[in-house]
Amino acid sequence: MVQSVAIIVAGGSGKRMLRDLPKQFLSLDGIPVLARTLSRFEKAVSVTRIVLVVPEEDVDYAKDEIVDRHQIFKVEHIQAGGKTRQDSVGKGLEMVDDEDDIVIVHDGVRPFLPEELIDLSIREAVRSGAVVPVIPLTDTVKQIGEAGIIKDTPDRNDLRLAQTPQAFRREIILEAYRNAFREGFYGTDDAFLVERMGVPVKTIPGSRDNIKITTPEDIILGKFLLRKIGTEI
Repeated sequence: MVQSVAIIVAGGSGKRMLRDLPKQFLSLDGIPVLARTLSRFEKAVSVTRIVLVVPEEDVDYAKDEIVDRHQIFKVEHIQAGGKTRQDSVGKGLEMVDDEDDIVIVHDGVRPFLPEELIDLSIREAVRSGAVVPVIPLTDTVKQIGEAGIIKDTPDRNDLRLAQTPQAFRREIILEAYRNAFREGFYGTDDAFLVERMGVPVKTIPGSRDNIKITTPEDIILGKFLLRKIGTEI
């Protein structure tokens, strides 16, 4: 049986929300965003265990008010994160065991991912080694140069928006992070660190419901999605 560990990274602040409470702890119909995210992995049969990464000052709160209160039994470790997202994922990777075949990394503020996307990511990571869910662009993309002048208009048919969960064989993601930290390189997502090693990264269809809660407008959209998929966790 494939053993998989999910690293859920919830290191955000409330700055974009214009609130003091970090966005991962904001309520969606009475249930915190992070609790809704964790519940997806709790229910996914393909996920063996969970490592939760939060800011150091929020470790106790996350344990008492998120993990214990909402009965997320698969959380085995709550790690204090680092300065950047990449630092925080690195902290989570410290809790990966030799028994773990697949490592899944997911944003704690993406509470609407379908459970089947978790399962598909793990299955494809077993086969391919590295997997990222993506969705097509619907708007034209412009590359901007100095003084706001357009330099180029890439063909959007060749472009995709990357999402999480991103899934990897254990040895691939561990090596990617070791290389990145040794070289002082910081990438925009986990797959980027794998790509720069020359390892092919497979894409799979993502979900437009799999939004990232980062602004007040996202909370409004999240409430709409709750009516679509149900409010229970």
